[in-house]
Amino acid sequence: MTAIAVPAAPHRPDISTLSDDDLVPLAKKGDEPAIRAIVQRHNRRLFRTARAVIRDDAEAEDVVQAAYIKAFTNLAAFRGDAQLSTWLTRIVLNEAMGRVRAVRNTTGLEDIDMQRASRGGEVLQFPSSMSATDPETELSRSQARHLLEHAVDELPEDFRAVFVLRDVEGMSTEEAASCLGIRAETIKTRLHRARKMMRQSIEKQLSGAFAALFPFDGARCAFMADRIVAALCHGTSGTD
Repeated sequence: MTAIAVPAAPHRPDISTLSDDDLVPLAKKGDEPAIRAIVQRHNRRLFRTARAVIRDDAEAEDVVQAAYIKAFTNLAAFRGDAQLSTWLTRIVLNEAMGRVRAVRNTTGLEDIDMQRASRGGEVLQFPSSMSATDPETELSRSQARHLLEHAVDELPEDFRAVFVLRDVEGMSTEEAASCLGIRAETIKTRLHRARKMMRQSIEKQLSGAFAALFPFDGARCAFMADRIVAALCHGTSGTD
C-alpha cells in the first residue's frame, strides 16, 4: 500500500515582523496573535496621546483600552486610506476629548483640578530604551523626566496635544493635523507656542535651583572655619 504524503503546514512568519498592512486582514478575522501584535506596537503612542488630553495615568489607560475595543469592533470600517497608527490615534483622541467634555458638562473646572490634586498629581511616564547603568544615573534620568512631564502637563490642552504628537511621538505636521482635524498651519503655530511655553516652564522650575549649586555649608563650612582659625592661631598660611 502506497503511503499518502501529507502536505506540511505552511510556515507562518514571526507575527511581530509583519507590517500593519499585513496584520489588519488577520485581525479582521479575529486572529489573536495579530491583534496582540497591533496592540503592543501602538500602545506607547496611544497612551501618550490619551495622557496628553487626560493628564491622568489610570484614566488614560482606560481611554486606550476603550479605543482599542472600538477599533477592533469596527475594524471592517478601516479601508487603509490612512495609516493604521493614524486611524487608531484619531479614535483615542475622540475618546479622550469626549470624556473631557463630559466631565466639563457635569463638573466645574475647579473641581476637576481638585480631583487631579487629590490623586497625587500623576505624571506621564516616557518609556526609555536606554537602560540605566547605575542608581545615580537612573535618578538623574527620573528627575529630568519628571521636570519635562511637569512642563508638558502645564501646557494648555490644545497645545499639549500638538506638542506630544509632534515632539514626543515624532509625527509629521500633516499627520498630526489629520489626527487632530485642524490645519497644518495651526499645528505649526501651536507647536511654536508650545515649545516657547515649555522653555519658560522649565526655566521657571530651574531658577530656584541655581542658588543651590555647589553647596558649601553645614559641617563642611564649619570645618573650613576651624581650619582658618587654627591656621591664624598658629601663625601659618594653612598650606603646610
